[in-house]
Amino acid sequence: MALTYDHPGEQTALDPIRLLDIRDTPLSVDEVFGAVGDDAAGGTALFVGTVRNHDGGQDVDALGYSCHPSAGDELRRVAEKVVADFPVRAMAAVHRVGDLRVGDLAVVVAVSCPHRAEAFAACRKLIDDLKHEVPIWKHQHFSDGTEEWVGAC
Repeated sequence: MALTYDHPGEQTALDPIRLLDIRDTPLSVDEVFGAVGDDAAGGTALFVGTVRNHDGGQDVDALGYSCHPSAGDELRRVAEKVVADFPVRAMAAVHRVGDLRVGDLAVVVAVSCPHRAEAFAACRKLIDDLKHEVPIWKHQHFSDGTEEWVGAC
């Protein structure tokens, strides 16, 4: 059976951006996954970024995220760009700010599309562009007492 893209379910939804937020409270995978449910979506891709215990060969004890006041607007711009490039049925992205510990969720993004390949590609573009273009900075605290700022853009 050949794929056709003339069914409305194969197209980008009218309002696919369901959840975008930058918050100082713990993130929920269930909330993000629940936000991207769509009957026309055959594929949903979800990415969860967690605080790891190492970076650049050093042990990480904790870190903090902070953001520029424009971060929410930039997150929306990034999301809208992904929606313009893929047949997104539903999208959600939340990023944490504040002090986090190893194992805490730092970012959760999900995208639903008519097919899995599109969902994977759109989700990857969303998280990659978020990390490169949204002004969110990470302040890492290493076990040896040193610290480092890492800029998202």
